[in-house]
Amino acid sequence: MQTASTNICERMGHSQKLNEYKRGTVKGCHLCNKSIREISLLLNMPQSTVSGIITKWKQLGTAAMQPRSGKPRKMTEQG
Repeated sequence: MQTASTNICERMGHSQKLNEYKRGTVKGCHLCNKSIREISLLLNMPQSTVSGIITKWKQLGTAAMQPRSGKPRKMTEQG
């Protein structure tokens, strides 16, 4: 059973990073001629996420996460 806080985070769009295995699974399904909708239903992911992974894979040739641009902050907002 899910707690109320995780349910709220899911509804509010709290994102999480997908691991390499899930990205590879999306890529494999796409190579097997599955549609974005079918992949989304099969892996229980939003269609926009599946579409984004496939698009990045076609553009960059890899499904791995790319480093962000820009210099990281020295101090956090909490500090």
